[in-house]
Amino acid sequence: MLSDVLDWLQSLPPAAVLLAAGLLVLGECTLGLGLIVPGESGLLVASTTVSDAPRFLALWGIVTAAAILGDSIGYAIGRRYGPRLRETKLVRRYGAGLWDRSADRLRRHGAWAVFFVRFLPAIRALTPAAAGSAGLELRRFLPAVVLGAAGWSALHIGLGVALGSAARHVEKYLSTGGLIVVGLLAAVLVILLVRTLRRGRSAADLTREGAR
Repeated sequence: MLSDVLDWLQSLPPAAVLLAAGLLVLGECTLGLGLIVPGESGLLVASTTVSDAPRFLALWGIVTAAAILGDSIGYAIGRRYGPRLRETKLVRRYGAGLWDRSADRLRRHGAWAVFFVRFLPAIRALTPAAAGSAGLELRRFLPAVVLGAAGWSALHIGLGVALGSAARHVEKYLSTGGLIVVGLLAAVLVILLVRTLRRGRSAADLTREGAR
């Protein structure tokens, strides 16, 4: 069944896969949307369709360009609206703490923070806007974004290719019952992870309320 899904993905028009991956990554990298748009997950899925070097390079080029464009849009918004972005409804609801962490990293590490945060989930969605709001120069911001986007996209495309190949090999040696067991275990792990994250958020909310 898993091989059928992967074969179906590979049968899709390459242009459609490239467009979908690019749009998802663009949405993830634009201000705040990375908190609700699963661009990284979509990229991993799209990467399972890569079967040769030309496809790898095409996907890598599109995704890198989309990430750079998305980060640049976030930076421009940050430059335009400044610290007021911190108080917007979207940021306060989904990422006020992430914004503060981004600002703290930018104060301590400058453009290097832009590069390294690219590899950290969630927080990278707000870092470009925070960089623009903090007044980080474009000449320092842009090289960090280009290098980070290129490395991040290559890493996740490589992971997607490896996962697709591994899934095909695992399916060969597992019976239907074994696949069900593996699926149940994966579901349990996801549930435990979600509960842990919710408890962490609740604890953080209580801490902030206490500080007030």
